[in-house]
Amino acid sequence: MTKNKLKYYSSLQKKKYRKTEKKFPVEGAKLIREALESEYPCEIIFYTNQFEEKSLEFIEYLKKRECRCELISQKELERLSDTESPQGIIGIFTERELSSSVSNSKILLALEDVSDPGNMGTIVRNSDWFGLGKIIVSRDCAEIYNPKVIRASAGSVFHVEVFRPDNFYEFLSELKKADYTILTADLTGENVYDFKPGGKIVLILANEANGPTEILKSITDKSITIPGYGKAESLNVASASAVLISELVRKI
Repeated sequence: MTKNKLKYYSSLQKKKYRKTEKKFPVEGAKLIREALESEYPCEIIFYTNQFEEKSLEFIEYLKKRECRCELISQKELERLSDTESPQGIIGIFTERELSSSVSNSKILLALEDVSDPGNMGTIVRNSDWFGLGKIIVSRDCAEIYNPKVIRASAGSVFHVEVFRPDNFYEFLSELKKADYTILTADLTGENVYDFKPGGKIVLILANEANGPTEILKSITDKSITIPGYGKAESLNVASASAVLISELVRKI
């Protein structure tokens, strides 16, 4: 690999270059397979001799899919990876255009300023598990193509559309006009186990440290919470997402 090529692809570890190039790295055979089978455009896949020796079946899979592949050294692969122990294979994929359509979904998930990549990835994974195919995110949420988000999602980022509207709050207001109830998770809200949905819902989870903003509260129709019985101050937002989504999906 040339120095310029190595420099270019390693730059995709940084958000600003992923954003300008509309490309992102995916590390590991499992996640690469998830991306390929979700029809994300693949530019190139890099792997080492060590990976090839251990994973001949996967190399054959890549050949059958006619993926452009290149053999590189371990040191070069380490330059492309953001992990301490690279798995020996990294793919470079192109972002897909995502639609703003909600396709008459009965439950939508929206995230306001959820900034931790691990939380973001886990929420995407939870959404995928419970069958929510669309997530609306505010401008200050963690970037969906951050390698940490991709890993935490266990590949679910390739199955769930994560849409970032130009104006998050205007988009929520438009959903209200389309008869969606804006339901915000808040410690002071109604017990989710007592809550009875009356129609279509947008469930909103807010920033881990600060909770819902005043502007979000002004749009909110109802607030809900998960009752606690111990001494913990609150639930982690990703953990809360699993409980809330599960309960709402069950009721609708």
